[in-house]
Amino acid sequence: MKTKELMCYAILGCAATFSLVVKAELMDGDKTFLTMAAQSDVNEISLSQLAETKASSPNTKTFAQKMVTDHQMLEAKMKPFADAAGIAPPTDVDSDHQAELSKLNGLSGAAFDKEYMSAMAMDHHKALEAFTSEESTTKDAKFKATVKQGKEIVAHHTKMADEMHAKMSSM
Repeated sequence: MKTKELMCYAILGCAATFSLVVKAELMDGDKTFLTMAAQSDVNEISLSQLAETKASSPNTKTFAQKMVTDHQMLEAKMKPFADAAGIAPPTDVDSDHQAELSKLNGLSGAAFDKEYMSAMAMDHHKALEAFTSEESTTKDAKFKATVKQGKEIVAHHTKMADEMHAKMSSM
């Protein structure tokens, strides 16, 4: 082989290696988001299932039912991406939400509703921030479209939670 050809192969090899490294880094960011989103869904579903039974306000119960339905749907939309990335779905709430579940279990009536809506507002603001960041950084077009859809749902949840929480706080 000629020296010129060897140099071309070496440059192509370096370029291919660099491409794989960049892709792996992007995938790591996507994996981090997918792990967070899966945990968030489990947390929201668990808190909301409790609210479906314990909330005193019909509006809070309706909100909780929507959270269960929508977060189960979000889980299903993200699952193929999580599976492809080798991410095992969480099986239970994280420690912060276990503490919140314990707190909510000790409450009833308007105090329960207010605490649940406070947790929902806080959690959805964090989730909206994560979805917004992921949408702007992911390079995978199909995943970006799914993240965008999820972001729109989470933005709607955030607005609803903020409005309900504000009404309860002013009472």
